[in-house]
Amino acid sequence: MGNFEYIDISGDVGLRAFGSTLKEAFLNASLGMYSLITNLDSIAVEKTAALSVESHSLDGLLVSWLNELIFRFDTYGFIGKKVTIDTLECDTGNRAGLNTCKLSAVIEGEEFDPGRHEGKFLIKAATYHRLRIEKTDGQWEISVIFDI
Repeated sequence: MGNFEYIDISGDVGLRAFGSTLKEAFLNASLGMYSLITNLDSIAVEKTAALSVESHSLDGLLVSWLNELIFRFDTYGFIGKKVTIDTLECDTGNRAGLNTCKLSAVIEGEEFDPGRHEGKFLIKAATYHRLRIEKTDGQWEISVIFDI
């Protein structure tokens, strides 16, 4: 089993990402999403972006994280080749009874250049449709569908 695989779904595109840790599964979901946009081998490491997101659930954290990467691509043309997740934590049940989940990471990559980079899918958003984050037999698996 690789780090990620594509899900064949009519009208949209999806992927399954795997990891021995939750952090690794999130990282592989990020790289899998970027590989849906273009061939990662053609991306150079020229710029760095530090990002952080928060949510009240693990599912929400994943969707917010991937949508932040999509926002950076749509707004600035920035596409990552290397992702380093510094923090990924979910504190369950604070005083208000809410979870607090946080992710901070550094993305290394460059601006997308249609003359040099193959365009694959134009991803609009990560969705909650059929979203799944689950640990089975010591392996984390994420399934996520993207609107295209």
